Parts: sequence; structure tokens; C-alpha cells
Amino acid sequence: MKSSPLSDRLRPKDLADFVGQEHLTGEGKLLTQALAAGELPSLILWGPPGTGKTTLALILSKKIAAEFVRFSAVTEGVKDLRRVIDVARNNRLLDKQTILFIDEIHRWNKAQQDALLPHLESGDLILIGATTENPSFEIRSALLSRCRVLVLNHLEGPDLIKILQRALADTDRGLGDKHLQIDQDNLELIANLSGGDARTALNILESAGTLATAITPEIIKEAAQRVSLQYDKGGENHYNIISALHKAMRGSDANASLYWLARMLEAGEDPLYVARRLVRFASEDIGLANSRALEQAVAAYQACHFLGLPECKVHLAQAVVYMAKCAKSNKLYTAYNQAAADALDSLNLPVPLHLRNAPTSLMKDLGYGAGYKYSPDFDYEEKQAYFPDELKGRRYLG
Repeated sequence: MKSSPLSDRLRPKDLADFVGQEHLTGEGKLLTQALAAGELPSLILWGPPGTGKTTLALILSKKIAAEFVRFSAVTEGVKDLRRVIDVARNNRLLDKQTILFIDEIHRWNKAQQDALLPHLESGDLILIGATTENPSFEIRSALLSRCRVLVLNHLEGPDLIKILQRALADTDRGLGDKHLQIDQDNLELIANLSGGDARTALNILESAGTLATAITPEIIKEAAQRVSLQYDKGGENHYNIISALHKAMRGSDANASLYWLARMLEAGEDPLYVARRLVRFASEDIGLANSRALEQAVAAYQACHFLGLPECKVHLAQAVVYMAKCAKSNKLYTAYNQAAADALDSLNLPVPLHLRNAPTSLMKDLGYGAGYKYSPDFDYEEKQAYFPDELKGRRYLG
């Protein structure tokens, strides 16, 4: 349907038409071997937005003639999973496989992820999970052990240009009937603006086609402002906005902090990304001025992990306002950087003998631990050196 986005209409239906990720789809690679054997393992597809995770899942399901069930981890949970299991068990009776595709699987909590395990073990389901987050941190180890993790990379310029040229030539699903005029330099400009994201590249091209038939750099830049580069999770504006949030909290402006938080969340930012930045902020910019800030930040991260969107927005708002209103101190941050600089300059300095443990008689004979003063025996007022001699008297905290 021409009413659906160009990026959706133009999805390739076969691996031969799939552009990029040759390290996964090339001859003799894991996916081609699995398809040749007709035995597809459960997969976690990890990669940036617009690199083909959903498209690849659709192609794989078609190749093994499996029923494809698509979930969004944001809106669907264990209750919905039970209905899929019923369908999958019926399919097994008909000797048909079922692929459950879970988009943004990192947003499923521990209990939801654990609910998948028995059905993967029994063979009722083949799971394909898509995530933009590192699976090592966001996917349960028990689930990871039952899946193969495949890493998808940002698309290169030539790959993006190939996809754009396909869109321009296809009269049925693409923009071929519009007869757009665009030269190679401007195709390269779109590819550069899209940051390795095929969806963004196609959105820019489609938007440019609504503005003019002859596509110029000015048209492309205007189109880019209208579509996903307004907030691109991997692009400059993403980092500009998180920078603005950080600086507003540092400047104790709770209202501006809330605004920048809302700009991120309403544009589709992963709440766990924001929560991780708050954890960092709590120690970097507040530190010992209020040690409870770190507790607030970690609690906000856990709440985001348990609940996901949209419920966790209020938890992030609470944490952001708390950070903004806290007393600030970067002494901990600067002190560590000073200590790190000294450490890098003195990596070969030996640990003073009196600070070393002596678990063997030989080590005692060599003087390990000799002269060490056990702090409780001196009411914690012992006079004792804890630095190497070369750094004696260093003060990082004042």
C-alpha cells in the first residue's frame, strides 16, 4: 500500500535482496547455513536502528515457512505470550514452526523474559529478539544461553545508496512513478545525513519527494529536518539534548530539566539510557554533597527496568527533579581524575611492604606486612603512610 511509509513498503522479501550485513547473510555464514539445513536457532539481533533487524526476521520466517508473530516489548507482555503459545502448540501438531519476534526485547523485565524459557526448551517457539542495547546487560543470561546473538552494523554509504536507488526505480512499492531527479552527490548527502540508518535515509528521500521533483541539497536538508533527524538516537541532536538535560540539572533548573527529559522520552528515547545517565550524574555532579542522589538514580533505573514505558516516565521525572534540586559538588569527580592521572604516571611503583599481605612464611621473611598498624588497635588515629613514597602527601579531596 502506498499509504504506508516507504521504508515499510520497500522491505526486501528475500535474502538475495537484503542489503548489508554480509557477515551474517553471505555464503557459508551462520544464517545461510541454518536456512539450508532448515533449522533456525533462536536469535537475538543486536544493532542500531534501521539496520534491518525486523526485515531479517521476516525473511527468515518466510524461508522456513513459519508463522510469524510480531510483538512489541513496550505494549505486550506475558498475558499476550500465552495466546501465542496456544497458537504455536497447534502449529506443532501441523508440523509447522512458529517464530515469535519481540521488538525492543530489552524492555521486557526479568519475569517476562523468564516466561519464554520453557517454550524455547520445548521447541514450541523460535524466538527472534531485536534490541539496540547490549544483550549482555539487558537480556537475562538464562535466555541468552538459549539464543545466538547476531550483531548488525550501521549500514555503509554504498549500501544506503543502493537502497535509495532501489526506491527511486521501483514503481510499485517505491517512488519510481514520481520520476524524481537526484544526482549521485545528493544521494551521498542523504546517506551521510542518515547515520547508517536505512529507515532514516528512505524517510528523508520520501519527504524530499513531497517538496520537489528536482532534489537539491537545500531540499534534502529541509526534508531531513522534517523527519527522524529531529531526534535521531544515534545522531548529533541526540547528544545535544542529553547534554542540555545534564547541564540544566547541573545548573539546578528543575523546569528546564523536565523539558529536556520530556523531549527525549516523547521522541522515543529508551528510558534506560536516560536512567544510566542519571546514575552517572549523581556521582559526577552531586557526589558527596548528597550521597542519597545515587540511591535515587539507581532506584529510577530499576523502576524503568521493572515497568518500562509509559509508566516509568514519572520515575525519571522524579529523579531528574531531585538531581536538579540537590546541592552540587564535583569534588569526587575531579579528585578521581587527579588520582587516575597519578596512577597512569606511576603504574610501576611497588606497593609499600607494610601494606602487603603475607599469607606465606617466605613473604613474611621478605618483609611483607612488617610494621603495619591495624587501625582499630589505634582507635583509627594511627600515623601510617598509605601512598608509595614517591607520592607521599598527595591530596585529591582537599
